[in-house]
Amino acid sequence: MPPPLIAVTASAEDSAQPYLRALEKREARTRLFLPKEVLPADDLLEEATALLLTGGPDIDPSLYGEVRHPNAEMPSRDRDRMELELLRCALARDLPVYAICRGMQLLNVAFGGRLIQDMPGHRMSDGGPGAGSESAHHMVYVSPGSKLAAIMGSGGFMRLNSRHHQGLREPQKAGELLAAAYSLGDGVIEALESPAHDWVIGVQCHPEREAEVPSMFRRIFQAFVERAEMAGERLQSGRL
Repeated sequence: MPPPLIAVTASAEDSAQPYLRALEKREARTRLFLPKEVLPADDLLEEATALLLTGGPDIDPSLYGEVRHPNAEMPSRDRDRMELELLRCALARDLPVYAICRGMQLLNVAFGGRLIQDMPGHRMSDGGPGAGSESAHHMVYVSPGSKLAAIMGSGGFMRLNSRHHQGLREPQKAGELLAAAYSLGDGVIEALESPAHDWVIGVQCHPEREAEVPSMFRRIFQAFVERAEMAGERLQSGRL
């Protein structure tokens, strides 16, 4: 079997590079999808065996029945549309899905949840959502019984990076998803999982910035690549 092919979404090629490097150093092949993609998702994901949703601009609040907050960015509706279609296809095939920052927020919206459009204290005060190169940091509690903790080998408290101004708490969480981690002090959800799917995990932090997260948190990328490989073997055996 060749290395797994993982579909990666982003707004632009340059912003995708840290995610692509994190996968390629773990011997995965990647295909980058940008908002200009117009083919049906079934065609786009024809050969891919996993989907990575990366960070990026705010999600269109009309997707969860709200109007845009004054501090929110202009949404990228083309990217929203592309990612929701790719995610729908990946979930229908039960492919592994790893959703990071904006990706986790999109995952929640796709399952029927909502977002808090502006939350102070989860990014550096650098003039705008996602701007600047410096990350904030805070303490997060990972539930010991979660899939996330099983991947890392441990749950409990850990210090993670933070680069977002939107997010969710329990009232905004989609009912079909489980919260796997929380930010201490304000209850912001830092990880989501889908119990109905084999491997669907979202994290609010940025593990692709590997120097900013604990070593155990970097194991998620490796586990994701391994699941993508298993999905490829499963799909291949189904075609024989």
